[in-house]
Amino acid sequence: MKRTILFIGLIISTMLAMAQASVQATIDPIEMLIGEQAQVTLTVQADDNAKVEWPQLKPRQMLVPGVEVISSHTGLSGNSGKMMTITLTSFDGKLYPLPPFTVKVNGKELKSNELALKVVEVEVDTTQMNAFFGPKDVQDNPFQWSDWSLPFWLSVLVLVLLAAGYWLYLRLRDNKPIITHIKIVRRLLPHQKAMKEIEQIKADKMVTSENQKEYYTKLTETLRKYIEERYGFSAMEMTSSEIIERLMAQSDQERLDELRQLFTTADLVKFAKYSTMINENDSNLVNAIDFINQTKLENQPTEEVQKPVLSEADLRSQKERRVLKSVIWGIAIVTTLLFCYVVYSVWQLIN
Repeated sequence: MKRTILFIGLIISTMLAMAQASVQATIDPIEMLIGEQAQVTLTVQADDNAKVEWPQLKPRQMLVPGVEVISSHTGLSGNSGKMMTITLTSFDGKLYPLPPFTVKVNGKELKSNELALKVVEVEVDTTQMNAFFGPKDVQDNPFQWSDWSLPFWLSVLVLVLLAAGYWLYLRLRDNKPIITHIKIVRRLLPHQKAMKEIEQIKADKMVTSENQKEYYTKLTETLRKYIEERYGFSAMEMTSSEIIERLMAQSDQERLDELRQLFTTADLVKFAKYSTMINENDSNLVNAIDFINQTKLENQPTEEVQKPVLSEADLRSQKERRVLKSVIWGIAIVTTLLFCYVVYSVWQLIN
């Protein structure tokens, strides 16, 4: 029973809402000249929650023969109603009755009042034809410097930039590039150099030579060079005792005893005119070879990259070439853009 009463109440409220809904149409102006525009305003008075479906009108649609729709849009009116504005025009002088507009409110169709639009033609006094001018022939636009000044000056700028770019190119061409080569040099390791010199001492048979001073001088110099490259201190400028002291922290005592004996014998031969036996010379040579083999560092890089060292003049020349190239590229880009703009501007003026 309650559901039935509720359903009946809903139907009654809906019917009351529909009964209260109304559509009003107005037009402004009601009279216009050919080609002017008039606006039709549809106002719907209905409940705020009412669903309103406006007539679907498209631009250039003929509302009636001779009256054309320009545009239409919806909104709210000042008294809280809903509104639709339709803009019309016409190009034929005549009185046009406009049919009622149909608007759906909550699914129910409501029609507006009828309207009329009077289109008035422009009166022409045909008795005075001299007051009218006939059609004109196609005429060329007069030359105006203001239209062509910008493309002209931009063209001059393009020529100046081209000349400057060419001059810079000549400078770049005359400024020859500095060609450098990176060398990869194969180098012998310290122990390889020392062993190579010792092999030369053997080949020269200096061990059995009577010139013992030359033999020990060559042998100790070979050891000094090896120690200097191997341990990284200036062994060539140090005495024998100083070398032994520096090596004390890195080599065992037995190995240094043999090296100390070799250096002592060499000093005696070179400075005290001490004479040695051939077997003593052989023993010292073996001790030198043993010292090198026991202290050598293998698996070291045997190739060295040597980069050329440029003078200040060469560095300035390289910097100048880089600057010239950058400026030339900048001029080329700017010139290309300006040329394209000039061509586009001239094409626009001609067409």
